[in-house]
Amino acid sequence: MAQKQKFPHLVGSKWTACQPLEGWRHFQVVNRKNQGDWVFAEMVAACDPNVRFWINAKLLKERSLWLAGWQSLQEGGKG
Repeated sequence: MAQKQKFPHLVGSKWTACQPLEGWRHFQVVNRKNQGDWVFAEMVAACDPNVRFWINAKLLKERSLWLAGWQSLQEGGKG
């Protein structure tokens, strides 16, 4: 029996960073990478495709760091 894939809907998902990263808050997952038991997501800023980085996908579950979808936040900032 095949093992259930971790984070099956990761690619294409949208996220809001609770603190700006590289000056932006809104990101989309454009790629995923499995390395052993770890899953990594390649994040790209919604307003600047040159801002991209890889993170451990588990961090997206941390509500103190990331919110699912593109959320309006009360604090000022780009993106």
